[in-house]
Amino acid sequence: MDDRVAFFGLAVQNRRKELELSQVELAEKAKLSSSYVSRVERGLTPPALDTICALADALRVRPSALMREAERMSA
Repeated sequence: MDDRVAFFGLAVQNRRKELELSQVELAEKAKLSSSYVSRVERGLTPPALDTICALADALRVRPSALMREAERMSA
C-alpha cells in the first residue's frame, strides 16, 4: 500500500489515542465499522474523501490537520 495511506492511518491512530478513544468508539462516532477503522489505521485501505471527513469530525480536527500530520511523518 502507498506510504501516504499508511502515514494517514498513523495520523488517525495517534489522534484517536490522544483522545483516549478505542477503535470501536471512533467507528461509532464516524458511523463506520470498527474493522474498517482498523484497516484505515493499518494503512490497508485508502479512505475516500467522505471517510476522511467523517474521521476528522469524529476526532474533532479538520481533515487538513490529519493530512498535514501524515505529511509530517513521511518527511
